[in-house]
Amino acid sequence: MTTLGLIGSGHIGGTLARLAVDAGHDVVLSNSRGPETLQDLVAELGPHARAGTTEEAAQAGDLVVVTIPLKNTDRLPADVLRGKIVIDTSNYYPQRDGQIAALDGQSTTTSGLVQSRLPGSRVVKAFNNINYLHLGSLQRATGSPERTSLPIAGDDEGAKSAVASFIDSLGYDAYDAGSLADSWRCDVGTPAYGNPYNGDTSGGFPPPADSGRQATADDLRRALAEAER
Repeated sequence: MTTLGLIGSGHIGGTLARLAVDAGHDVVLSNSRGPETLQDLVAELGPHARAGTTEEAAQAGDLVVVTIPLKNTDRLPADVLRGKIVIDTSNYYPQRDGQIAALDGQSTTTSGLVQSRLPGSRVVKAFNNINYLHLGSLQRATGSPERTSLPIAGDDEGAKSAVASFIDSLGYDAYDAGSLADSWRCDVGTPAYGNPYNGDTSGGFPPPADSGRQATADDLRRALAEAER
């Protein structure tokens, strides 16, 4: 089984931790406030989970999930993450992250920016386009006709293969959305962001927990093809 290191343990991080433990993986959780603030979540998750510092989570993980505000990714322990497969869930929200000229000018993508801040890491974009409530409810067993697909993007084929296998273990199919340069196609505001998984038409946010709907590979293919810059 895999050890998953989590840098950030909020909605997406906590949901991934639950899915990973349910799949038999070990998890090491961290956040910016210190391991002691994660004891309730660790107790809930059971013996396959423990809390640590950001550096400890980075060191322990066979796969390391970065799920923190994009503006804070320049503080990641790049030396510890060198050589690691890093799953980047980042989204760019200028109202939270401030204006980032390289993203505003479209000279890079959110995950391309993270990769530039982690030289030597093998960055794969995943889990950024689905609401955590849907992520925690749409998982299905391998072979189920109700299986949902999640896009992944990256420049390292070996890293993408490892992340696809991990996603499969959680109860999802991985859909290869191309390189980090292509990864904008599932960013905020695109047809692939949220909509494929949301059966709620009221427009409320967050969506109801029971509003998740299956998104097949064909659904994702169409949504990614419709993206425009």
